[in-house]
Amino acid sequence: MKSIKDEIQEKIAAAFEAAGYEKELAVVVVSNRPDLCQYQCNGAMAGAKKYKCAPIKIATEVVEKCKALYGDSYFSLIDAVMPGFINISIKDSALVEHLVEVAADPRFGVRLDEKDNVVIDYGGANVAKPLHVGHLRSAVIGESVKRIKNYMGHNTIGDVHLGDWGLQMGLIITELKERKPELPYFDESFEGEYPSEAPFTISELEEIYPTASAKSKENKEFSDAAHQATAELQQGRRGYRAIWNHIMNVSKADLKKNYDSLNVHFEVWKGESDAQPVIPSMLEDLINRGIAYESQGALVIDVTEPTDKKEIPPCIVRKSDGASIYATSDLATIISREKDYAPAQYIYVVDNRQEMYFKQVFRSARKAGFVKPETDLKFLGFGTMNGKDGKPFKTRSGGVYRLEFLIKDVQDAVLKKILENRTVSQEEAEETAKIVALSAIKFGDLSNAAVKDYIFDIDRFTSFEGKTGPYILYTLVRIKSILAKLLESGELDELEKVAPGIKQEVVTLMSKKQEELLKGAALKFNTAGLDIDEAAKDNKSLVALVSELSGFAEAIEAADADIAPHKLCAFIYELSDAFNSFYHENRISGEQDKNKQALWVSLLELCYSELSICIELLGFNAPDRM
Repeated sequence: MKSIKDEIQEKIAAAFEAAGYEKELAVVVVSNRPDLCQYQCNGAMAGAKKYKCAPIKIATEVVEKCKALYGDSYFSLIDAVMPGFINISIKDSALVEHLVEVAADPRFGVRLDEKDNVVIDYGGANVAKPLHVGHLRSAVIGESVKRIKNYMGHNTIGDVHLGDWGLQMGLIITELKERKPELPYFDESFEGEYPSEAPFTISELEEIYPTASAKSKENKEFSDAAHQATAELQQGRRGYRAIWNHIMNVSKADLKKNYDSLNVHFEVWKGESDAQPVIPSMLEDLINRGIAYESQGALVIDVTEPTDKKEIPPCIVRKSDGASIYATSDLATIISREKDYAPAQYIYVVDNRQEMYFKQVFRSARKAGFVKPETDLKFLGFGTMNGKDGKPFKTRSGGVYRLEFLIKDVQDAVLKKILENRTVSQEEAEETAKIVALSAIKFGDLSNAAVKDYIFDIDRFTSFEGKTGPYILYTLVRIKSILAKLLESGELDELEKVAPGIKQEVVTLMSKKQEELLKGAALKFNTAGLDIDEAAKDNKSLVALVSELSGFAEAIEAADADIAPHKLCAFIYELSDAFNSFYHENRISGEQDKNKQALWVSLLELCYSELSICIELLGFNAPDRM
């Protein structure tokens, strides 16, 4: 179905055409002066040069045609203003009529994209190391992008892309050998079955790596041994591969636990190691086709293009010592992904500082023909998460902040606020705190454009007021509470007389899990007995709520098209604000005009549904009460 903006644009286009101008000039946008009008069209400005006349002349003629075509049945305001803008507002009844159509659509007006495979590379954790705050943004942004793409109809494949093949493996093996030389993994003559249990716990593993790393910087002999162990692992030494498998199993279990606590999930748990079998044939192919050549002993691909305004260095795919590097692995991974999924789009959710690197990789992949010309390779760079001092977020002692500790600190801050006004048990308060804390973390991150740095402020993010996750959840819980009271009081039974089926609709809606709403939840509006324009007269909060609800599809489609979850955050904040203003200014329970009350309940249902869908796409949930 058409969005409200598309509906308006279609009518303005007809007026442009009727006035003798190209209908393509009728581009309608949301007004940047909402105090003056809801929408505007600047097409007359664009058409002035082509038609060699003043833009105000075009705008005036289009407005006159618009009034002739539609009278006063649709537009409440359609004016031409200097130097050639067209200001547009539509009647409240037209807005509600559109909303009735939106509510009746299972997807509330959101149009499905053409179904394609989309690979989203996010997470990027290193095995044998705990997740820290530096992993937060990739996980949170990537998960939301994946959910939005999936909701739009794509088959999304989220890949954690683990760092599991570098020097850290050799360091761990060498340190373990010094500590436990008697283990069979270090006996090259051993031919039996290696133990099924790892010779370390995750806690021990997380201590082994930093110890080995520090030792390698001070002890050349140890460093040389670690490099040798890395080489032997990669060459297939049996005992070292067995240790590597233990490291992977123990690390993956711990990483999954920590990602689960963030409500972040991956379809594919692959890493750099999975690309290694592809690398030899890939390099041979690049050399044979003359795409890669030797430069100062290294193998490189020239990726400069005629339109470049600054120098783009060649992409190194093999170092002068013969070693593979990240670019080698990433190109081989693209080859594997093409074979497995043939994606129409790749999205890499990575730190901003990697932009040049990925430009080199993408250009190399295109030059080598590893992807089709039409395949979209997208770098979604993100800024730094900083503390109040404006510097990268760290512990009070200046160390790296472990992600699980950050989550716990936010949970404790939320729990303290819940217990200050305790109306629930300690157990329920703790469970609610976990849910609300996740909304604080995710909304606090996602409400910023990914590319920007932002200040992580626990006090602000956990506030139940303002542009925060807890405020959004509080709004949802308030709506659910109102609907529950209407059910308990029997008021919905009375409404059945003017809106048959409304009680069952509320019962069904409230029984659905949040993720179930993604599959569709068409609602019914019964406005037959109500004069909408009269009901909306002097009721700005009603008009504002209806207007915001009408923007649901547009917000989600924009978040998808621009790969921008922050646009969804902006929408649900404005919607929550509009609902809370409406709630404070209108009587819902006890409203004597039953036709009006039926509309109020329908608005609550739609608001609850839209907010629930959006927070599911952002990756967090709402508690039953707060």
